[in-house]
Amino acid sequence: MYSEKLELLIDGVWGQGSKCATGPLFNPADGAEVARVPHAEKDDLDRALAGADRAFKTWKATTAVYRWDILSKAADLIEVRKPGIARTLTIENGKSLVEATGEIQFCADATRWYAEEAKRAYGRIIPARSPGVRQLVLKEPVGPALGFAAWNFPAGNVTLKIAAALAAGCTIIVKPSDETPGTAVAIGRCFQDAGVPAGALNIVFGPPAPISEHLIASPIPRKVSLTGSTPVGKLLQRLASETLKRCTMELGGHAPVIVFDDADLDKALDVLIGAKYRNAGQVCTSPTRFYVHENVYERFIEGFVCRSRKVVVGNGLDPDTQMGPLITERRLDLMDGYVKDAVDKGASVALGGHRLDREGYFYAPTVLRDVSDDAIAMSEEPFGPIALLSSFKSVDEVIARANSLPFGLAAYVFTKDLATASNLGEVLEAGVVGINHTSVHEAETPFGGVNESGYGAESGMEGFDAYLRTKMISEKRV
Repeated sequence: MYSEKLELLIDGVWGQGSKCATGPLFNPADGAEVARVPHAEKDDLDRALAGADRAFKTWKATTAVYRWDILSKAADLIEVRKPGIARTLTIENGKSLVEATGEIQFCADATRWYAEEAKRAYGRIIPARSPGVRQLVLKEPVGPALGFAAWNFPAGNVTLKIAAALAAGCTIIVKPSDETPGTAVAIGRCFQDAGVPAGALNIVFGPPAPISEHLIASPIPRKVSLTGSTPVGKLLQRLASETLKRCTMELGGHAPVIVFDDADLDKALDVLIGAKYRNAGQVCTSPTRFYVHENVYERFIEGFVCRSRKVVVGNGLDPDTQMGPLITERRLDLMDGYVKDAVDKGASVALGGHRLDREGYFYAPTVLRDVSDDAIAMSEEPFGPIALLSSFKSVDEVIARANSLPFGLAAYVFTKDLATASNLGEVLEAGVVGINHTSVHEAETPFGGVNESGYGAESGMEGFDAYLRTKMISEKRV
């Protein structure tokens, strides 16, 4: 049963939009409508902007220790409420309850990390060339911020933006996905109940285009953070350029996996299966393009198919489920299209390749072998439970193929050779590279892409610094 009360948070008050407009919220596991999502109108957005602007004047003046205390309390509340928030997340998003619970724990950990980082926004004193002069470099909050968050990690994507902004002394207006609103509302209530003042955190829902256009056009926000697709990132960056807002763009990927013939295949396969079918492949760092050395190609395919057959697909609330549904019904057609195109261009279906005959938006774990580089799925991120396998002969060949796309978020290498690992880690065009594992994002490590996968970072000191600006003060004694 879906129990989260869906409301907008505007200037410290929870409620419906001014015109009481709503949209449907569906459970992807059965396609049933479970709630109505409130939509913000322009006057609601203007109230959020005014609230964020007013609150910034006082929130930026609070001490780092004060902000640490509030964020630490928010982290505690997230952890205490973890079972309920995870259940809401699973109903909205479809991922397994185990995955959802882990995501909520990440939110608590990240909020605690940013709470501590607030106390480390250090400046410095630069020795002057002239006597009697003191040169101080200060870090100060950039201003009210805007956060646009995707549905695939509805708790993590929202929390990273809220926690970083508030820790730095910024206020923020967050626009989560309308596919997963309750998770954001539940996280927002934790921050508000911890003592975040009215206006410092605002949460709005509704049609993405008019909301983003209205908010970004305002001179009040000075920072934009997006977790979303590359086309959306390009659009928001163009809008932000009109007022020279600084941006962090965490955009789409299409992660290559390079498996050398000296790799421990069993360990590599165990790791890659879990990563591939995590959230039904709807992860921007999901391993997708598998390049396997020709000497171990057949063994790798056999092991991958064998393990994929054992993946339990079902409702995320079922404790046995390992992979849930896709987020919307339209994504099933996209998966069918990718498979058909790949087969038409020479690939073979080693496993799956079809939607499952049941309620909800379920697609079978799918393994395609001998996939041509000109297949659409090799250049467009499938964002689903499809593994694209092909073989390679030489290091230079596989590097060129891995780097052939304009995207560069994550990449993975499996080898026992330290020289090969070191070389690949440096030459791969990716913001994060995993060597012999796929865990490339922690609260304390920078996470972001290069090229058309965006720029800037979430998490780590880099993610915190994105909400700070530098000021130099030169004082001369008189």
